[in-house]
Amino acid sequence: MTQASETSRVEGPRFAFRRRHRLSGSRAFQAVYAGKVRKASGPLVVFLTPNEIGQPRLGLSVGRRVGRAHARVAIKRRLREAFRTAQHDLPGWTDAGRPCSYDVIIQVRPHEPLGTGEYAALLGRLAAQGHEVWERRRARHSPGKDRS
Repeated sequence: MTQASETSRVEGPRFAFRRRHRLSGSRAFQAVYAGKVRKASGPLVVFLTPNEIGQPRLGLSVGRRVGRAHARVAIKRRLREAFRTAQHDLPGWTDAGRPCSYDVIIQVRPHEPLGTGEYAALLGRLAAQGHEVWERRRARHSPGKDRS
């Protein structure tokens, strides 16, 4: 192996956005909406529900009210990039030795497009707030907990 190829390898989290990171299909979207955890801030509304596949998945909902097609595509591209770079910082937990994460749907309200960093900050903050809600639900419904 040459020295150049050895130095090009980087250990650590991968920042890819592959098909398995996408939430698709109406059943998957309905399952997230049925979880009833909704957090909103500025132009984004985030819905979360736990999954047990060990990695977060993203679904986007950008309606025509947001703008013309080119504006919607630009916003979706920036949101996917924000998710791609922030996916390893999103909250998660371990259940019976398995890593668990969230399925996330982002609904977009009409606004002027923001930068990728601003979307990533909003996404991280809203995901953390939703995670707190799920943690409270999990603590409330966990078996073996003394409720005295």
